[in-house]
Amino acid sequence: MSERRAELVRETAETKIIVELVLDGTGQSEIATGVGFFDHMLTHIAKHAYFDLKIQAEGDLEVDAHHTVEDVGIVLGQALREAVGDKHGMARFGLAACPMDEALVAVALDFGGRAYLGCNLSLPTASVSEFDTELVREFFTALVAHAGISLHLIQQAGINSHHIIESAFKSFARALDQATQLDPRRTDVPSTKGQL
Repeated sequence: MSERRAELVRETAETKIIVELVLDGTGQSEIATGVGFFDHMLTHIAKHAYFDLKIQAEGDLEVDAHHTVEDVGIVLGQALREAVGDKHGMARFGLAACPMDEALVAVALDFGGRAYLGCNLSLPTASVSEFDTELVREFFTALVAHAGISLHLIQQAGINSHHIIESAFKSFARALDQATQLDPRRTDVPSTKGQL
């Protein structure tokens, strides 16, 4: 079987994003977006999904981090879609809930080709360090739209914004790991339609 990977570049007047993704990796990452807290969260995706992930982003941070965060979501979503290929033998669904101290966010996702984001995160602060907390939704909105994922982020507990966001990213990573795993029992596409 060929390696499940993608290497993509997106360049606009606002950002330049380079993503290299290997699904069947070891959790190694090299992340540099210029937004420290966001880098920390992206590192969790690689580590807990066992992906090898490199992201290099240059954006108009003198304006704010919005364009950078959204465009990373776009390109990472495109890379995920490309790396899974035709989805033969793939598990497709993932479910995880990773606590971070008092915070707990459950994640359910379907790599079925249809984009949807359900997100009930209630973040009590407007920022964590220099990171605007409203950008969490912007990142996941862009990612699901370009990956073709139905994603539900369900906050079950939490009063600290950092902890809630970290729980969401870790749970997302673990659910991604499950969904992208190859099931040795399956040789077909995981759908009664015969394609995804």
